[in-house]
Amino acid sequence: MAQASALETLIDLAQRDSDAAAKRLGAALKLVEDAEQKLAMLVGYRDEYARKLDTAQMDGITPFAYHNFVAFIGKLDHALSGQREVLKHAQNKATFERTTWQESERKRLSYRTLNERAASEALKVENKRDQKQMDDHAARGARYKQR
Repeated sequence: MAQASALETLIDLAQRDSDAAAKRLGAALKLVEDAEQKLAMLVGYRDEYARKLDTAQMDGITPFAYHNFVAFIGKLDHALSGQREVLKHAQNKATFERTTWQESERKRLSYRTLNERAASEALKVENKRDQKQMDDHAARGARYKQR
């Protein structure tokens, strides 16, 4: 019985660990989603600004305005590079948290399997004991009738 109690405690601890890992994974996946959205927004903004530059060049643009356009596109490219790094970091974190959650789930399921095996074994022992008691009782009854 003490072993079953210890296994129950381990299962509870593993469940808490798994729940915490799942929360961290959810948060990491949310960061990935946010980073992807920001990257898409920056890409769209850069494409739109590049189209404006093309239109301005077709219509005629001053060297000063051209320089400003090019400088701003350079800043957008730098922001895109930085956002790609943020996304890469978020994806790595999500991969790490997914692995951590999978390991904690594996541990929890292992403890549960051990607990189920122990319960099954205890049930077999109890059934054998009950069967022996019934056999002993039947044998005593048979001896009593013979007298």
